[in-house]
Amino acid sequence: MSLYKRGAVWWIRFTTPDGNELRETTQTTDRRQAQEYHDTRKAELWRQVKLGDRPRYTWQQAVVRWLQENPNSRWLRDIKRHLRQVDPILGPLSLDQIDRAVIDRITQARIRTGVTPSTVNRLLAIVRAILNTACKEWGWIDSVPTIRMLAEPKRRVRWLTHEESERLLAELPDHLAAMAQFTLATGLRENNVVALEWNQVDLEQRRAWIHVDQAKGQRRAIAVPLNVQAMLVLREQQGKHETRVFVYEGKPVTRANNHAWQKALQRADIQNFRWHDLRHTWASWHVQAGTPLNVLQELGGWSTLEMVLRYAHLSTDHLAEHAERIARPRLVRTNFGTAENQSWPEKAVTR
Repeated sequence: MSLYKRGAVWWIRFTTPDGNELRETTQTTDRRQAQEYHDTRKAELWRQVKLGDRPRYTWQQAVVRWLQENPNSRWLRDIKRHLRQVDPILGPLSLDQIDRAVIDRITQARIRTGVTPSTVNRLLAIVRAILNTACKEWGWIDSVPTIRMLAEPKRRVRWLTHEESERLLAELPDHLAAMAQFTLATGLRENNVVALEWNQVDLEQRRAWIHVDQAKGQRRAIAVPLNVQAMLVLREQQGKHETRVFVYEGKPVTRANNHAWQKALQRADIQNFRWHDLRHTWASWHVQAGTPLNVLQELGGWSTLEMVLRYAHLSTDHLAEHAERIARPRLVRTNFGTAENQSWPEKAVTR
């Protein structure tokens, strides 16, 4: 039988012109629509075998192949979560049916759930990556629809003063306090701190390194000089675990931004602050201390200087000399007539 049911949904089954058996769902409970799908698929396969037409691939086939070719992505768990969210819309479609209108449906569906524009953009970026790969590398489709990203509001850099950081550290449990102190001393991202292993640390040379596959947006490993504060933290962690640096009750920590972190923020009365903002705090402290932006770029492992310029406003020392160039001398009246007072601010004159 060419048409049969599984539950309420119709499926098709027939032998293709090249002798293979095809079984697939029609994604419908309507028998007439299922018959139309059956006839269309049978005609497509005949043209492919007899006339050499290119096969028609589905979104689900593309997802399966893309995941198989990218099994070691650090963001695989998040990618799969995003793919599950778009499956109700893209799952029933073939690749050539995905046009701008379909992409807009995805965007609007995610916006209605209340997520941020940046979250929507990450999902759209994954969809675009799969479609581009299907087009440019696999040759499964001729073109990719334009995918317009949402505008993301620019936010101010959130960082802590030294007094605020001490307040927060005092409220954190010991293992999170150690990780936070290490982040404030090195500027490393949460994943790099959580996954740090002793074979990435050289205490004698006072340095650590992040492997290239752990370095976000980088094609090279990142060298991490260890200052006095970082060294103190590492010394305190020695002997707690054979391979991992940061542990809790003898077991490797899996994440830092957790319930205990949120509770500590509340007790310390610190609002609107994420774990990643510790990295912003580290960078802000560097700029305020006079670290050149190009040096900060290398220390932080940023691929472009543009990423560092967000902190530039926190230091004006390099501009002070230029600002003075248009400062006019002040004329002050003394008991002996008028004279130029070159000092700034103006000194008191006895009249």
